[in-house]
Amino acid sequence: MLFASTALAARIERADAWLMSDSATAAARRRPKTGAFATPLAGGFATFTAPGSPLNKVAGLGFAGPLDPGELDAVERAFAERGVPVQVELSCLADPAIGAFLTRRGYALVNFENVLGRRLPLEPPPSPPEGIEVTESPEPELATWLDVVVTGFASPDLQGVPSHETIPRDEHERVAADMAAVEGFVRYLARRGNALAGGASMRIFEGVAQLCGAATLPAHRRHGVQSTLLATRLEIASRAGCDVAVVTTQPGSKSQENVQKHGFELLYTRAILVRQP
Repeated sequence: MLFASTALAARIERADAWLMSDSATAAARRRPKTGAFATPLAGGFATFTAPGSPLNKVAGLGFAGPLDPGELDAVERAFAERGVPVQVELSCLADPAIGAFLTRRGYALVNFENVLGRRLPLEPPPSPPEGIEVTESPEPELATWLDVVVTGFASPDLQGVPSHETIPRDEHERVAADMAAVEGFVRYLARRGNALAGGASMRIFEGVAQLCGAATLPAHRRHGVQSTLLATRLEIASRAGCDVAVVTTQPGSKSQENVQKHGFELLYTRAILVRQP
């Protein structure tokens, strides 16, 4: 069993917060006039890339001391100036005082997301299904990878608790491209026979393998594509010396069901708290 200690949660939340920060920094480089920012806040980061972006959030709070009201004031003003709400993703293993403080400040609970993990290395690594090949996607294939991943995510399996966010395709493409520009962010494509079937990504940070999402095109679902993308990344992370792999899902979703079939365990839940501008 992988026990969800506060120390493990702090590592995972730090990895997630830095991924958000690095993605927002990449967005600022790619589109310098859009007001993108990444601001440290109580051990985590507040990030903004564009109105409607899922990267507009506060992540990683609650594991590095108290939340300073003055620093939060500045973050709230920055989001309000851009006309977007402040969204805080707060682990249930974080300092409970932060959740109470945000609630008194007018933040409303709108949803939850689950963080699942499994120990690494894999012993032994699983055998991939016949007819499916997963390869790293180089820079010249970026447009292809974006199209596969965004198309796959646009047709989700309708199971479990729905997300509170609806992301337009063009914004999803921008976000995926921003994340793809982050150092250490590796893209993968799956082919079934000669056809593109799915895509995924991974980033390794301080021994944590962040499985940053995988999508299978509708015509290729239920043929082992998702499982092969998952197994391939876990094997690569094992060889790289990671001791834990993590994935974030909607509660009760097909994605959660799939990763639990492959040895992932529910570690903790994040509450999603939102304050309107």
